[in-house]
Amino acid sequence: MELDYQAVGIRVRRFRKARGITQQTLAELSSQEPSNISHIERGATKLGLPTIVSIANALGVSVDDLLCDSLERSEQAFAREASEILSDCSHWERMVITSTMRSLKENLRKPNLSAQ
Repeated sequence: MELDYQAVGIRVRRFRKARGITQQTLAELSSQEPSNISHIERGATKLGLPTIVSIANALGVSVDDLLCDSLERSEQAFAREASEILSDCSHWERMVITSTMRSLKENLRKPNLSAQ
């Protein structure tokens, strides 16, 4: 599986915004050029391992959190993300989200009737 640079960029942006920091600040914290952070967030550049590690450290996340869309074994990263999504939800919102997830899972697992 190839690294999905756009997905990595989306995650970098999401984590950066969740922490309330600018691209400039992330660049300083991760020893990158501000323009490089912009390119990364748009998925317009390939990242080396040192860059991924420095950005993960600057954001206070694991490398798995940034790369989970490209990993075959990333259950913990997705579980953390789901937990974060639910963390500020009301009881009613949690019920709706859980019901939606259950329904989506059932539909994803149904045999594809159009393929028969």
